[in-house]
Amino acid sequence: MKNRIVRGIAGSFILISLLLAIYVNQNWLWFTAFVGANLLQSSLTKWCLMDTILEKVFKIKN
Repeated sequence: MKNRIVRGIAGSFILISLLLAIYVNQNWLWFTAFVGANLLQSSLTKWCLMDTILEKVFKIKN
């Protein structure tokens, strides 16, 4: 369940930042790059910041 939540949040962040880049300022693409870099990092290290946040805030486990 936690993986689905993390993927949903990441996808939402990417889509929102793309819309903000189109309608507000292109610098929002840096946020898109940040989310993508974190997804790549988590696939290599098997550690995700969003997992840690969800565990601490909502007490969600695997």
